[in-house]
Amino acid sequence: MEKSNLTTLCYVEQDGKYLMLHRVKKERDVNKDKWIGIGGHFEPGESPEECLLREVKEETGLTLTGYSFRGIITFSAAGWPVEYMCLYTADSFEGTLTECNEGTLEWVDKEQVLSLNIWEGDKIFFRLLLEDAPFFSLKLSYEGDLLTQAVLNGQRLTL
Repeated sequence: MEKSNLTTLCYVEQDGKYLMLHRVKKERDVNKDKWIGIGGHFEPGESPEECLLREVKEETGLTLTGYSFRGIITFSAAGWPVEYMCLYTADSFEGTLTECNEGTLEWVDKEQVLSLNIWEGDKIFFRLLLEDAPFFSLKLSYEGDLLTQAVLNGQRLTL
């Protein structure tokens, strides 16, 4: 079955840190060696929240009990289908962190996230999250690893 072009991504917060996933376990992975949040593709019939809760449970073992829908990100990349990502933060959860088959999970100080090997466009939405920006729409266009365009709420950003 073909993967949905709808995805979720969540940054779980605790004690001034985000739970980050270092994608080092899959050979064929567009995110290989990058640090990303927790999430994945919608399954047929899922709402954004159902996808969010399932993906976080599958990848971390945690059950979210408090989360916020922060924005929608449109990814456009040469040679890839367009992806629409629902971006969440979560500040409360239950359960115990488990191993993830997609990479290594690690709690990272929010101030240190920008110094990790993350996608260039992720730095834009991290700043928006840190500034507690209201709900936003961000379009990110890539050629390979190179961010070629960013449009926030309809306004082109200077890169």
